[in-house]
Amino acid sequence: MSRVVVLDYGSGNIRSAVRALERVGADVELSADPRAAVEADGLVVPGVGAFAACMAGLRRVQAQQILTERAQAGRPVLGICVGMQVLFSAGIEHGVETPGLGLLPGRVERLNAPVIPHMGWNTVRPPAGSTLFDGVEDARFYFVHSYAVHPSADQAEQAGSGAEQAEQAGAAQTSSDHIGFAVTLAEHGEEFVAAVEAGPVSATQFHPEKSGDAGARLLANWLGSL
Repeated sequence: MSRVVVLDYGSGNIRSAVRALERVGADVELSADPRAAVEADGLVVPGVGAFAACMAGLRRVQAQQILTERAQAGRPVLGICVGMQVLFSAGIEHGVETPGLGLLPGRVERLNAPVIPHMGWNTVRPPAGSTLFDGVEDARFYFVHSYAVHPSADQAEQAGSGAEQAEQAGAAQTSSDHIGFAVTLAEHGEEFVAAVEAGPVSATQFHPEKSGDAGARLLANWLGSL
């Protein structure tokens, strides 16, 4: 049984992530202890609310050091919702830019959509060969957010060509950016990054713990990769 730490840094909705991971077979500990977080088989960084508030909580528990050590050692990390957003370079809310943890390049910005927040079920377009989305490539997942990472021009272009190929071949869309990490896209008013897979670092903008059987399968896929 894989030992997973859910990082307890003051974010809400942590217990639901713990229960969802337990249901798919993980030995889960909710902890703010840096050493436990570094040494676990898998680390989950949840998050709800404002980017800046989550970053303040993460700084209090030495998350930058924890995640840097894990990334350097190749130890898996899974970010969820704002826990995904903080892995990027910065977040911009109400005109204020807050530095993120910087494990991934990109900025979190407000969605340009007629209805905000984006709340409810939506489909995603995962890359071919995705570990996270194995068996749930065509599933719907539950989103609650007003901000997201926009795909780069390269990602959007590759996603467009991938969509045409997928339609012709009945296969999943493929998208990865120029530095080599795999990107899953979704759309609400505009395209945005719904998930990433970058070596030991994985993350979802949606909530797998609220996404029923599809979310459980995704968490089980991640657990199986530890």
